[in-house]
Amino acid sequence: MITLIGKKLAKKGLTFMYYGPAEECASCRFKGTCVDSLEEGRLYIVRNIKDTEQPCKTHEDRKVKVVEVEKVNINAMVDSKRAFEGSMISFEPAECDEICEMKNLCFPEGLYHGDKCKILKTLGKPSQKCAKGYELNKVILKY
Repeated sequence: MITLIGKKLAKKGLTFMYYGPAEECASCRFKGTCVDSLEEGRLYIVRNIKDTEQPCKTHEDRKVKVVEVEKVNINAMVDSKRAFEGSMISFEPAECDEICEMKNLCFPEGLYHGDKCKILKTLGKPSQKCAKGYELNKVILKY
């Protein structure tokens, strides 16, 4: 998808979280291209940078570049009974309040309960056991 990003930030491979539009975006003529195409709370990666620049009131250089972005594939933990490459799942994190090293994989940033995802790759069992006793597999998800 096409969006606009600050000139200094426009680098291939840059990953960013979209937190929502700034106040000034509401009246900007580029709003439809820039912020309306992005989902709040999602991670994106810059895949391509176009030569085009546009003016912008919110970025440091007062300029934005036209870029192609896509949602980032996310590493996550899923129930091992559902961890099959190529399958479509509804992301349902395990009920857990434990603090452990796998917390960021069980509740990955940018992914929400109920998101429809495709399991691109199964990476196998985690190196440590789940504190709650869940049987989990590490996977790469495309949502």
